[in-house]
Amino acid sequence: MDEKGDMGDQSRQNGHATGRGGAVARAITEVFAPQYVAVAMPPVTGAAGLGGPGLAWGLLAAAMCAGVPAAVIAAGVRRGRLDSIHLVERASRRGPMLVGLVAVVVGLAVLVLAGAPRLVLAGTAVVLAHVLPPVPVAVCGTALVVVIAWARTRVSHHTAAQTVAGAVTGGATAAATLAVLL
Repeated sequence: MDEKGDMGDQSRQNGHATGRGGAVARAITEVFAPQYVAVAMPPVTGAAGLGGPGLAWGLLAAAMCAGVPAAVIAAGVRRGRLDSIHLVERASRRGPMLVGLVAVVVGLAVLVLAGAPRLVLAGTAVVLAHVLPPVPVAVCGTALVVVIAWARTRVSHHTAAQTVAGAVTGGATAAATLAVLL
């Protein structure tokens, strides 16, 4: 890391990992970019758990809690204020992360006030764990987290320590949410 807390040179910041596995890591990083997952999963899990009404609630949740931050980040990239949708440059993260936090809090408040089902409010991992058999979800989820962590580390979007901390935090948050909401 350099003195600004950034990871490596510009080419690695933008996810241009070289050598064996670089192309695969870049593809995984793009497909599983947090914005895409956050927008796609609420409708999928809402539909899986509650059918048509769950899909509608999931679309609303995705638009408010993920769509707004994704749009802010995309606008920042288009204007040249942000390096990429991955926010690799640490100094550029504060504003988009703050917008994301506000969007999620406001979005969840609106969903609660509108009477959204608990299953939609609980989050993707928790919903999947609730509506699908737990052992396959745990095995597939763990494998997916390991692959994504490898890819994000390989393209220098995160350090290994950051991916481990994220996985532990995500797992603990999902477990706590499952215990409280369902």
